[in-house]
Amino acid sequence: MLSIISTPIGNLGDITLRAIETLKKCDAVVCEDTRVTGGLLHQLALAKKELISFHGYSDEGKLRMILQRLERGDHIALVSDAGTPGISDPGFALVSRTAEAGIQIEVLPGPTAFLAALSASGLPINHFLYLGFLPLKKGRKSLIATFKDTPHTIVFYESVHRIERTLMELAEALQTQPERNVVIARELTKMHEETVRTTVAELPAVAKSVMKKGEFVVVVGPL
Repeated sequence: MLSIISTPIGNLGDITLRAIETLKKCDAVVCEDTRVTGGLLHQLALAKKELISFHGYSDEGKLRMILQRLERGDHIALVSDAGTPGISDPGFALVSRTAEAGIQIEVLPGPTAFLAALSASGLPINHFLYLGFLPLKKGRKSLIATFKDTPHTIVFYESVHRIERTLMELAEALQTQPERNVVIARELTKMHEETVRTTVAELPAVAKSVMKKGEFVVVVGPL
């Protein structure tokens, strides 16, 4: 069986009792970075648990090896570095192949940064468009340009290295909608958690002043 386990995005207290119990009893944990997951397991007194790295550079051989273990009856847990597996990490490839093989899959829901940001945004979220990380180059400008015609809330991740540039690009693309709401969430669930509520008209000033530390979720309100 494959257990898909959401892990804390910052605050260790957000891990569920079910997640801890499953991590205790599984045969191995598939993760992006063994150092990150190893640190989490150490805090949970599970430091001796077997870790299997599976990331964006893992080859087909690694995937087949994990599938073979599942097929022979091993109980494998899948985690990401933080949050829910398969959203912004390579976990979807393993889940897809596991499903194709007819192997049992269970999901243990939990923390997800973009959902937390949406909940805290105060913007309409009965309909929203999730974009993950925006393209670095090809298609980036044209994608952001579509935001002005998107009638519902948009949410995406951004890195500390690109947050200022992205907010400036948003300001330019949405300049004809100056009152449109934008919420920028930083370091969610962590000690220095911050939520900035602003408008498109104010984005250039916010872009210069926003703290350039941590991980960001940007939420653009509907038309």
